[in-house]
Amino acid sequence: MSAATTPTALRDLGAALRRWAADGVGVVRVLDRHGFGTVEPGQLLVARPGGEHVGQVLRGALDTVAVALASESTREPGATDAHVAEDAAVAAGLACAGGARLLGHPLPAELAEALGVALEAGRPAALASTADGSAQLVLSGADLESTHGGLGDADELVAGAARQLLRRGATTTERLTDGGQDVLLDLWVPVPTVLVIGSGAIGDALLAQAALLGWPGEQVTELADARDSVARFTEADVLVLLDHAPRFDAVLIDGVRGGRGFIGALGSRRTQSARRDRLVAAGLSEDELSRVRGPVGLDLGARTPAETAISIFAEVLARRGDRGGVALAATAGRISS
Repeated sequence: MSAATTPTALRDLGAALRRWAADGVGVVRVLDRHGFGTVEPGQLLVARPGGEHVGQVLRGALDTVAVALASESTREPGATDAHVAEDAAVAAGLACAGGARLLGHPLPAELAEALGVALEAGRPAALASTADGSAQLVLSGADLESTHGGLGDADELVAGAARQLLRRGATTTERLTDGGQDVLLDLWVPVPTVLVIGSGAIGDALLAQAALLGWPGEQVTELADARDSVARFTEADVLVLLDHAPRFDAVLIDGVRGGRGFIGALGSRRTQSARRDRLVAAGLSEDELSRVRGPVGLDLGARTPAETAISIFAEVLARRGDRGGVALAATAGRISS
């Protein structure tokens, strides 16, 4: 996760948007790019008249161009192309050289305030604009139900696409087309929280892997604590049940019926079968049972706790990205979403 897309950085962006909304702000986003390797979506730089700015795009490698564009964009939209050489790209933490087309546009006070409040509070939010930056739409709220601004005839398509993407639980940047209208959509989804129920080497490995991903982790061993945590789950959150004790069936039931988050459980085939029988007896339907991923993890041949943690998070990422969890070499689609 780059410095521009960490929870703290997004909160700082939100706070700046709220503070500067009345003065008029310009924002810069990545309209298109080639090279650079894998780049986090949701890149955003915000500036006020005079050049004061918060945020960055492409790990700051294009800040000289981007800051000037953002300052100019407080008045009117514009776009510019920029290239970063290999040495400068690597020094900024990018994988390789590349080029990008940056879009800058004003963000009216109402939209800046709405986006700022959502980002600062860690709520889901989306910013969509026409590819020329002449019209903007902000969606915010748990289900992106709050709407500010508009794109004309494309509003319904963009809002529907944003809400569908929200169900994947991941920040993303997309280009959408509706009737010939080209739209850039950035969606910011709160970073997942990982709840590990149980203790031991696999639990330690899961927390370590979560930290590597930049996802906050929590480990509990008491039923009451686990149920309290699951009650606060969002669609982005992850539950991994390590403890095989029947009393923790209640946590799975809470999670499934809450309808949010990724729910996984470890255990042998025999343990999974016994747990399934108990959940059926407790009244879970087949559809509800299908939400419990058990045995959790992709079939990677994992043997150690660390490898098991990778297997589990591989399935989480595949589910969040709506991918099949197969080798990239066996696919023909776009590599990075």
